Amino acid sequence: MRAPRGVLAIVGPTATGKSALAVEVALRLGGEVISADAFTAYRGIDAGTAKPTPEERRGVPHHLVDLKDPVEPFSAGEFARLARAASREILSRGRLPILCGGTGFYVRAFFEGLFVGPPRDEALREALRGLQVRHGAPWLVKVLTLLDPVSGARISHRDGARAIRYLEIAFSTGRRPSDL
Repeated sequence: MRAPRGVLAIVGPTATGKSALAVEVALRLGGEVISADAFTAYRGIDAGTAKPTPEERRGVPHHLVDLKDPVEPFSAGEFARLARAASREILSRGRLPILCGGTGFYVRAFFEGLFVGPPRDEALREALRGLQVRHGAPWLVKVLTLLDPVSGARISHRDGARAIRYLEIAFSTGRRPSDL
C-alpha cells in the first residue's frame, strides 16, 4: 500500500532540531507530528532517544509515541502501516501530517514500502541470534556474504539484526535475498 499524498517529512541526523522544527511547522500550518524514530514507539525508553518531551510537544498532537512495551517487537512494516493510517486520519480532518525522525529505514518504508519476503521464523531467528552471541555480528555478515555477496555488501559488518533477517530470508526461501 502506498503512502498518502500530502505528507511533509522532516528527516536528518540525530540532534539537529527536527522535533522542534516539526512542532513549529505544525503550530504554523495546522499539523500533527508522526514520529518516525525507531525508539520513540517504546514506553519507558526515554533516555538516549529523541522522544519529544511533553513541553516540546506544546499542544501539538504526536502519533506513534509510547505505543509498545520494550519487550514487544515493532517493525518497519508495522510502523509504515500505522503511520499511513495516522496520515490518512490527519488528512481527513484537513490537517497536515508531518513525518519526523531520523530512522531512514522507517521513512523509506513509509514512502516506498518494503520488500515482501517470507514471514518471520522465530525459531530460525533464535538460532541465528545464538550464533551471533557466540561468534559476533561480523561473523554473521561474513556468512551472509558467502551466500549472497550483494546483500553482504549492503550492510555494515556490525549490523547483526539485518544479517539475521537476510539469512532468515535465504534459509527460508533457498534463494539469495538480493535476487528477490
